[in-house]
Amino acid sequence: MSNATYNANGDNGDLGSTEGELNQWKHRPPYRVHDKAEDFKVRYQGSCHCGKVKYQLSREKPLDAKYCHCTTCQKIHGSPFQWSAIFHKDDINFTHGHHDLGWYESSEKTCVHKLPCKVSCAYCRTPIMDEGRNMILLFPTLIDFKSPEDRKNFDISCHMFYGRRVLDIPDGKPKWTGINGQSDLIEDSPQDAVNDLKRKRQEENEEKNDKNP
Repeated sequence: MSNATYNANGDNGDLGSTEGELNQWKHRPPYRVHDKAEDFKVRYQGSCHCGKVKYQLSREKPLDAKYCHCTTCQKIHGSPFQWSAIFHKDDINFTHGHHDLGWYESSEKTCVHKLPCKVSCAYCRTPIMDEGRNMILLFPTLIDFKSPEDRKNFDISCHMFYGRRVLDIPDGKPKWTGINGQSDLIEDSPQDAVNDLKRKRQEENEEKNDKNP
């Protein structure tokens, strides 16, 4: 496939320009290219499988990292679960591949840049990240870790939608039936986490009863 044919038929119809109203997203985080004069300290580097999309990360540790076992993640990633790490949109700097990105909005099943949406390389189809309205969820398997310590920075805090899992992971991490903090803890979730959840919900119920005697 020639580069000309690929660009003309790219998922986002992008020919590589950064000018014009249709390309304004390239000037906003997370796609805005950081100026060399900015204080963007490169901590990690990542790329898709074919190398057309490359990026840098400045934050040493993600805000959080999780395994998601929902069926959407299983299907889109073609794997038992999704490993994701949460970052601010300003934590990433794309060095290559603005015109090599494709979008997918899973609720409406449309290939437009509508938040929240899934972002992938339009050439090799590697999932790059999930872009939310305020944050991004990156996939650590794309990062070139230089040491075991770097890899450990991305250890998960919990499992989500564990009730839909296709394999057991008895790692002692909190396991939520749905979204963490908004569902129930199951399986080998730490007893302290289970007790904290019960205490929190009891306090919420007591507060609700006080407001509505």
